Amino acid sequence: MAIWNLGSINADMVYAVPHLPVAGETLAATGFQQFLGGKGANMSVAASRAAAHVHHIGAVGPEGKWAVDRLMEYGVDTRHISQGDTPTGHAIIAVDPQGENQIILFPGANRAIGVDQLGQALTQANSGDILVLQNETNLQAEAAGMGRDMGLHVCYAAAPFQAEAVQAVLPHLDFLILNELEATQLHAATGKSADSLGVRDVIVTMGAKGARHFDGQAGAVHDIPALPVTPVDTTGAGDTFTGYVLAGMDRGMPIRQAMGLAAKASALMVTRKGTADVIPDLKEVQDADF
Repeated sequence: MAIWNLGSINADMVYAVPHLPVAGETLAATGFQQFLGGKGANMSVAASRAAAHVHHIGAVGPEGKWAVDRLMEYGVDTRHISQGDTPTGHAIIAVDPQGENQIILFPGANRAIGVDQLGQALTQANSGDILVLQNETNLQAEAAGMGRDMGLHVCYAAAPFQAEAVQAVLPHLDFLILNELEATQLHAATGKSADSLGVRDVIVTMGAKGARHFDGQAGAVHDIPALPVTPVDTTGAGDTFTGYVLAGMDRGMPIRQAMGLAAKASALMVTRKGTADVIPDLKEVQDADF
């Protein structure tokens, strides 16, 4: 089995700041680091580090070869990443001493993925493989429809949240993951709660309160607690959780077991500064003592 990720690839420019800036404020940063990032790249790295076979479908700009090389270093199949004239996507991330963040995102090449590129990639997928999407690329609805027709397990991480984007892919989904605020916003847009969306598996992440799984087939609800850690940077923690859940599912792990492993991975992640480059591997997660 394999995971196919139509996902963003960004340069994450992370600034340490004394507090998150407010409107009109000029704030001196106390530190700077650059990492491989983007929700798509983060999920690909997390799933690969969790021992899944991951194919990334995406795009970078003329200066983006370093990002493709970095994904390859982490074991991600990059043959379906194109390089074009549109600049590579990037994010400007401010992180305060408590680990909370504020992000400005430039989509760039992530919104310039070609239909032919997508189709050529997915023709190599097999029925039962996982296709995961996020709201940082173009062609989300097209990919979801194509994946459903091909018998893929279609998954959507509903961030950055946009109700219209979720509703466009919702009829094709087997799995939806979103945070507590996004679940509230989707309920307001659709009139449906997480357990009445018609999706087989829905996970709502709740930060320090853990995560909740709605099993659409059994009609059951299961909670997975968060692990007690002191965060230094929450950037990428949700992507790490998603990547680990998908990797567990790809290996045939029951979803609650996959969520437990993902909770450990994301707990480790928030104790580190950075994004894709500091996602823990499976051995680190299994050996972690919480």
